[in-house]
Amino acid sequence: MPTPELLFGWDVGGAQLKLARIERGPAGAPLLRDAMQWPCALWQGLDRLGQAIEAARQRWPDLAQAEHALTMSGEMVDLFPDRATGVQLIVGLLRDALDGAPLHCYAGAQGWLTPQAVAGAWTDVASANWLACAELAAGVVGDGLLVDIGSTTTDLVALRGGRAAPLGRSDAQRLQSGELLYLGVARTPLMALAPRVPFQGVLHNVMNEYFATSADVYRLTGELDPRHDPHPAADNGAKDEVGTRRRLARMIGRDAHEGSAADWLALARHWRSCQLDATLEELLRVAAAAELPRGAPLVASGCGDFLVEVLGAACGRPVQAFGERCVALHPAADAELAGWAQVGAPAVAVALLRARA
Repeated sequence: MPTPELLFGWDVGGAQLKLARIERGPAGAPLLRDAMQWPCALWQGLDRLGQAIEAARQRWPDLAQAEHALTMSGEMVDLFPDRATGVQLIVGLLRDALDGAPLHCYAGAQGWLTPQAVAGAWTDVASANWLACAELAAGVVGDGLLVDIGSTTTDLVALRGGRAAPLGRSDAQRLQSGELLYLGVARTPLMALAPRVPFQGVLHNVMNEYFATSADVYRLTGELDPRHDPHPAADNGAKDEVGTRRRLARMIGRDAHEGSAADWLALARHWRSCQLDATLEELLRVAAAAELPRGAPLVASGCGDFLVEVLGAACGRPVQAFGERCVALHPAADAELAGWAQVGAPAVAVALLRARA
């Protein structure tokens, strides 16, 4: 089909709404013109998604004059009684918000579905955002391993012979295979990373309380871009070094004044190592199951892509950035757009896949 003049890709997650704007370039090819994300605490109500859509409309007033491609993972939030209901309510809300503009729902191997067809094929639409990324990346790199580290989860997807080659399709299957890890760089409760941690040379059992998250770790190490941490801290407190140390201290039953800045940084780095170790273990497992060639690269995406360089060094594989390797930017695009393409990779991918369909 001809490339639409204007097309938006949507990735509706449980915590963020990500959008990508695709325009036809001078030679007629689909090019990324803009991308953005907004916080969307979907578990708190569908109105949160409505608010995020309105924010997108403020940025792009021509939203209803475009075509739209949708993928999601937000159907899993506990707002919904089951995933089928979640898929249908998300699709219905977006359809209504777009005032009749063409909406194409990504269904992986089943292609593209109309909103009306989703109810009968919801399992193909549910949590397919990682597959869109993998298919786009596979078409560029051939053999590789997509490593998308986001705010909440990590996706590990083998790419073989120019196609995505996942072991599982559903969240449950991918949790079994190691392709889906509930480990991210912003929203993961620190109690999930380690049962005990060293502080000032002494092991401490960790409090199983929601006192701190991985955002505190990567804020203290200086690796997390504040723009990718839009949700409140665990205690609704300040996101500065003082507030961050206070939250880390609570995890081991202490107050921040009981350690130096170096002590708390060392603790943050230990939690970072725990997350890297857990991710590397599953990465090696997925690569082995796929019989990935030795020189096949890791394709890094997500707001936690800064960890992929470490993983690549640990497993002896080169690293390529999704936003640089797999996405062509519009000549009028902002200089920071490649970075937003990294963060919003599923939205970018679903838009480009639809534009090329």
